[in-house]
Amino acid sequence: MATMLTLNLLLRGGATGALLLIAVALWRDHPRAIAARLGSGFAISVVAATLASMPGFTVGPGFGSVLVIALASGSMFVFWLFTLALFDDDFRLRTWHAGVWAMLAAVGMLHCVGQGTAHAQWEPAAGLALSLMPVAWALLAIGQAVANWREDLIEGRRRLRSLIVAATALYTVAQLLVALLSALSLREVVESTANAAGIAGLALFVAWRLLREGHDGLFGSAVVGAEPIEHPAAFAASALSPVADTAPAPDARQVAALEALMAVDHVYREANLTIGALAERMALPEHKLRRLINRGLGHRNFSAFLNTYRLADARRWLADPEQADTPILTIAMDAGFQSLGPFNRAFKADTRMTPTEFRRQGTATSVAPSPPGLAESEIG
Repeated sequence: MATMLTLNLLLRGGATGALLLIAVALWRDHPRAIAARLGSGFAISVVAATLASMPGFTVGPGFGSVLVIALASGSMFVFWLFTLALFDDDFRLRTWHAGVWAMLAAVGMLHCVGQGTAHAQWEPAAGLALSLMPVAWALLAIGQAVANWREDLIEGRRRLRSLIVAATALYTVAQLLVALLSALSLREVVESTANAAGIAGLALFVAWRLLREGHDGLFGSAVVGAEPIEHPAAFAASALSPVADTAPAPDARQVAALEALMAVDHVYREANLTIGALAERMALPEHKLRRLINRGLGHRNFSAFLNTYRLADARRWLADPEQADTPILTIAMDAGFQSLGPFNRAFKADTRMTPTEFRRQGTATSVAPSPPGLAESEIG
């Protein structure tokens, strides 16, 4: 028994050290990236959860133990925010995010402080909520990792979806399943030496991936992304310049061929166009087309890439006085959108106006610019 306890504590100590190194590295290398800051916060939260689930841990009157419980209670919520920031380029932290985290932290603190007191009747409900909420956030994180996976154009981020995110989220769900299928309570499961080994393994796995990928690896490629190339000629010139990235640069002729499909053939107007269908037209494997769009044209998501051209059409048509009577739905469908809702959201995100407001503003004298690399006359 003493040997297992010692092993348990050693594993938790090792995991804590690795997680703190990850937190420091993320914050140091990507201080302005929301995803990296949330990843750092999640690593610190897991440190707190590792300490809070340590055999013999008790909540005392001191600030330190209460802070550990607060951080541990909101750890998987921070993980869910991390996946949102990592996989959604338009993600922004909101006030309600802080409110939810504060509520989870408060429930965790009240649950622990209230044990053995006159408020002990709250303990079963609070304990059940604290047990189920991490699983709920883990399932949401899995959904976020799977959503639009094929449309993601950043290879490092695609790998991260299936490696770190899935492993961490599924591990959290597995804890509940073990508790349900065995005679152990969830508290006994998280305090076990096996769980300590799992936490240490995950921490080392994440650290290994970060070291293997380097400064332009998982978080760098997923957070920073490529800069847009304004024209195939500009891309060809940039390809001759020395760069830090060792990956092969996209072929300038393929970039030009892709732009021709968009500017001349207007394939983006096909409502059901997928990256697989476009890759087939380009006679390229999907992974090469993703790299071509990301590194050659600077786009991070396939839908966003198509919407660049679709929205350029819509802005131009809405600014055309000869189409003043054309319904907005017709313009949206002609541009390639499948329905009015996604069009309205994308248009407002791009122009900060609704299509109706844009048309009403009297933009006939100032037609919106074309997508990067396209002359206005090329979009017909």
